[in-house]
Amino acid sequence: MVRWRSGTVTTVRRRWAGAVELDVELPDGARMRALAYPALVGDPEPGDRVLLNAGALLMGLGTGGYALVVALPDRLPADPPQAVDNRDAGHLVKARYTPLQPILLGVDEEASPHHARLATAESIDGMPVVTADLHSALPAVLAGVHADAPRARVAYLLTDGGALPAWFSRTLAGLAGHLAGTVTVGQAFGGDLEATTLHSGLLAARHVLDADLAIVAQGPGNLGTGTRWGFSGVAVGEAVNAVATLGGRPVGSLRVSDADPRPRHRGVSHHSLTAYGRVALARAELVVPDGLDPELTAAVTAALAPLVDRHRIVTVPTDGLYAALRASPVGLSTMGRGLDADHAYFLAAAAAGRYAAGLLD
Repeated sequence: MVRWRSGTVTTVRRRWAGAVELDVELPDGARMRALAYPALVGDPEPGDRVLLNAGALLMGLGTGGYALVVALPDRLPADPPQAVDNRDAGHLVKARYTPLQPILLGVDEEASPHHARLATAESIDGMPVVTADLHSALPAVLAGVHADAPRARVAYLLTDGGALPAWFSRTLAGLAGHLAGTVTVGQAFGGDLEATTLHSGLLAARHVLDADLAIVAQGPGNLGTGTRWGFSGVAVGEAVNAVATLGGRPVGSLRVSDADPRPRHRGVSHHSLTAYGRVALARAELVVPDGLDPELTAAVTAALAPLVDRHRIVTVPTDGLYAALRASPVGLSTMGRGLDADHAYFLAAAAAGRYAAGLLD
């Protein structure tokens, strides 16, 4: 449960879109690194007293390496300027029935200017959609798309398997201007558009953002338990089903690695094999990058053999993709490993982007 702390802001550190990093001093003199979302709690300043949820930081969880600001109790923010007591400004509640639930305007609800367009939308018109397990795949997939189709309009759908606030992602902040927009779906929030479900989010990407192509992946902070079914990336299989249901073209980005120290994630991760092999009921095109180390190629081929009747396995050339990954506007990192340390992972994601871009011709 929650491990509460109270302290005083001593330093305001980095800022990025929607988030601010702080140093907080506790009453016993200890210091904590904290993160605040100004849209939820107000904008902290040195000297402010803050209430913190410190559990993830104290446990040393990877992505959750912050204490999170729950409130500035002595300097509460004003009500938002659009606040009303009716549904005219939206009634889509996310992070529902938690103390910090925001009430937002859903892209397809009655008060939205896009309601009429989405009320009758039934299809995404064959739009290619790349589905990926980890948030770290996002910039690599995008690099692969733009390597061959630099003008393609790419939308990102942030699902709610990881961080719920899109503001947590420094990667997403760094990709501003490189995406047609972000749609936060389910319980996730903070995107350019808010959607209730992945289905409505895909329709919004196509018909509101005018995307040529979309990428679906959870926010930062994948949860895994080391079991077949107990990982948040299982939703990738459901994403394939949603894309197919709406008349899109699912392109599966595989989680491939020869650098991960855990056997279950070497070759093709068991996350990809379960999501695509057991959960996805619709047919997808699963992308394997050409030019991998021969031993890794053999392991990938063997792992995917049981999936050949369910999906189409395609091998994609990787010429120029390494340079495209190097030129990414944001740093590449997965599980603490960068491009050189886990090049197969990023190359597989970029190859999926390249393949999806080729479907635009």
